[in-house]
Amino acid sequence: MMLKLTLAEIATLTGGRLHRTDGTPTVTGGVEFDTRRVGRGDLFVAVPGARVDGHDFADAATRAGAVGVLAAREVESPAVIVPGGDGLAGLASLARGVAERLHRAGRISVIGVTGSSGKTSTKDLIGHLLEPMGATVAPPGSYNNEVGHPWTVLRADESTRHLVLELGATAPGDIGALCRTAPPRVGVVLNVGSAHLGSFGSRTAIAATKGELVAALPAAERGGVAVLNADDPLVAAMADRTAARVVRFGRGAAADVRAVDETLDEQARAWFRLVCPAGEAPVALRLHGAHHVANALAAASVALELGADLDQVAALLSGANRRSAHRMAVTTRADGLTVINDAYNANPESARAALESLAAMAKSTGRRSWAVLGPMNELGDAGPGAHAELGRLAMALGVDRLVVVGRQAEHTHRSARRAGNGTSTFVPDAHTASTLLHERLRADDIVLVKASNVAELWRIAESLLPTTPNG
Repeated sequence: MMLKLTLAEIATLTGGRLHRTDGTPTVTGGVEFDTRRVGRGDLFVAVPGARVDGHDFADAATRAGAVGVLAAREVESPAVIVPGGDGLAGLASLARGVAERLHRAGRISVIGVTGSSGKTSTKDLIGHLLEPMGATVAPPGSYNNEVGHPWTVLRADESTRHLVLELGATAPGDIGALCRTAPPRVGVVLNVGSAHLGSFGSRTAIAATKGELVAALPAAERGGVAVLNADDPLVAAMADRTAARVVRFGRGAAADVRAVDETLDEQARAWFRLVCPAGEAPVALRLHGAHHVANALAAASVALELGADLDQVAALLSGANRRSAHRMAVTTRADGLTVINDAYNANPESARAALESLAAMAKSTGRRSWAVLGPMNELGDAGPGAHAELGRLAMALGVDRLVVVGRQAEHTHRSARRAGNGTSTFVPDAHTASTLLHERLRADDIVLVKASNVAELWRIAESLLPTTPNG
């Protein structure tokens, strides 16, 4: 639910004009782009897409209960027509106006999270830690672009105390633009990796863009806090780009909030002691993979800064479950087969973390490991080398069976075959991979599925599981 606004107020906030309405109808629900999700009192946003144009569904949205449409051109429904024919700019303006009203009320803290990997998982953890402290908006999934970011902002209303926003970027300036839509008070930078390397050209350029978040924070005396990964030199260096107070997290002694005595169980779930200026407390994560330790430390840093108690933070971290789909989702069938569905997205760093988790689980249990790897997109000229390195890594970690899916990932297969420490099979598509797995998997195997989301390899993982999973 967003703030209750009349269409006239929405026109004022967006600089738009009223169309087929006197402006008195009030949005009492939320904001939606999909007519299948529109309910009574909602505002429908007509966004042109690659395959469909939301303007063509304006009438269907009003029949479903929408009080009006935010549109870039005239439609046959009550609407606010935004200037310049730019619906996304109109959406950002509306979100900015709502954020300003909430900020003036003085009761909301906006938290921004960015990084090359781990953004969604960390955003979910932050939301989990803050919910006991007041109404919190941190929706599941990756709503981190020029559509999803303002959509998330517009979920906030007068009761919201914490608004947790995920900030993604495909070009310089993207994060700065999102920060102008909803200025954060707390900014978290997790890491600088190789995601979108094809767009940026270098990790230095990626770091410059991620650093736009801390540059946008208010000064320390106005409550600004930059939460930075002390273990990533490119992130740690961002302390020089902000006037906010800096809190560092990590595994090393330089971190203000750190993990010590870290161990992994047979499911690659981490146990560690959370150490911070307030003291220390044990944490036993339910999330799979050692990489979640850094995510947990970042989330703990935010919660502690916003007034949470250390023991409460440790207990909540220990009870946190995965909220967003296709991210290290570990399910064990009744016959014992374990499927790790981590196919929402992939870059060299997240793929390494997933393979290391698979290897740790297989080593601790003595089970046979399978890795089903697809393409890592948006790496540009670095793509072939990054895929080849992934094949070498899989063999070095002792993965027993490797299945490489799709021509974009073929370098992974070739390098694995050259390494010669295991068995690698190349298949052209997900259907062929599913058929192979159904024929060759044993009941006690562990299989990881990892690729960029566009490859839809999560369908392979789902094909291996019953409709109602058993674990």
